[in-house]
Amino acid sequence: MFSREQPVRGTQSIHRAASLLRAIASHGRNGARLIDLSQQTQLEQPTARRILKSLIAEGIIMQEPESRRYMLGHLVLELGLAAAPQFNLQRLGEPSLNRIAEKTGDTVFLSARSGYDSVCIDRKEGAYPIKTLTLDVGTRRPLGVGAGGVALLMGLPDAEVDDILATNARRIQRFSGIDVPLLKSLVKRAQRLDYALNDRQITPGAISIGYPLNNPSGPPFAAISIGAISLRMGSARQRQLAAILRQEVKILEALVHDATGF
Repeated sequence: MFSREQPVRGTQSIHRAASLLRAIASHGRNGARLIDLSQQTQLEQPTARRILKSLIAEGIIMQEPESRRYMLGHLVLELGLAAAPQFNLQRLGEPSLNRIAEKTGDTVFLSARSGYDSVCIDRKEGAYPIKTLTLDVGTRRPLGVGAGGVALLMGLPDAEVDDILATNARRIQRFSGIDVPLLKSLVKRAQRLDYALNDRQITPGAISIGYPLNNPSGPPFAAISIGAISLRMGSARQRQLAAILRQEVKILEALVHDATGF
């Protein structure tokens, strides 16, 4: 067991720093308190504080002076911009999202997997006047929350799904009306339907469906989802939208393969 007196170093230090970064990102623009980060990462507060201090010194995170909450720092943005030319999923996916929004009239989201989370990296709005803006670009959620989050789990082995949801259980409780057993049932249903359907959680009066982007050498790395008011999401239209998603996912997977070689 890693004691409070031991220096933070080596691969364990990297793992803990990465866990803290993911935890901070999951709290979005509001930032996170030390006690929240300690509970979320299962690190003792003195250990978490010591790692956070080092991350602040490097510009990777920052601490808001008044609230004392921790937030992502300027270096994260700089690193993201540096990586963008090599693999900009948002840029590659934009034509597909535009086509889906034009065909359906609804709101379309592109979410990328980040550890045990999904992060919304793009959103396009269709012409239908009633919008379902359930996600902002940059929103981070535990895997399994939302149609995109379910889509990212639907192709994984049961044991891996169980591990991810168990790890995220505490954070999932922050979302009204959902829990781990419900999310497991949504994953099972997605496997039967061959598309993720979110009609049970988060936004009353809205339904969303999603489909994963698969990685030939690993787990799904992203998902595209469509959100609309419930009246527009009968079972027949769900199947129509799922077919559109599958078509565009194949196109985007090919673009990613050409861009990355994977």
